Amino acid sequence: MFDSPWLTLLQEHRAIAVVRSPQMELGFQLAKAVAAGGMRLIEITWNSDRAGTLITQLRAELPGCTIGTGTLLTLAQLKEAIAAGAQFLFTPHTEETMIHAAVAAGIPIVPGALSPTEIVRGWQAGADAVKVFPISVVGGAGYIKSLQAPLGNIPLIPTGGVTLENAREFIEAGAVAVGLAGDLFPKQWVEARDWEAIAQRADNLLQSLKSD
Repeated sequence: MFDSPWLTLLQEHRAIAVVRSPQMELGFQLAKAVAAGGMRLIEITWNSDRAGTLITQLRAELPGCTIGTGTLLTLAQLKEAIAAGAQFLFTPHTEETMIHAAVAAGIPIVPGALSPTEIVRGWQAGADAVKVFPISVVGGAGYIKSLQAPLGNIPLIPTGGVTLENAREFIEAGAVAVGLAGDLFPKQWVEARDWEAIAQRADNLLQSLKSD
């Protein structure tokens, strides 16, 4: 259906781990934990502690993973993220100037959108996929399914309400991949520094997304 290297990655792995951390060392451990569980697409949100430094470090220490960033709000942040080595870029909104800058730099960009108008606008501006966010407030997987008839040519990545329990429903509804943040990192496990439990949770997610 899709033929770019970025979309091939999405179709292969189906899930992106979204790491948002107030301390860089904690973010590093969370990223390593989901990588140990088999996840290969890891987003470090730009509002994490020293996000650029963390991205650079993770690219060096997790060569088998593709490390990107998200929660990019401005063109300046996007340029800083690219300079730090981010391999893909997510924004919570659709801003053509940012999309054009990412396209010019050859870095996959996934803007956030909610309505069909926003989704098409982002896609026509050159986005590599579109993040449907926040998916939980507009009907979940049913909304993704309803978009397939008119917009099935646009690769959609729902976030903001995706859990281990419902992730597969989004893929079956037509999403190319899903993004998970808090549900991958239960608070009690993070506080206990139980990286093995988080790694197992990541593995459970990937197993649930495999085709029967």
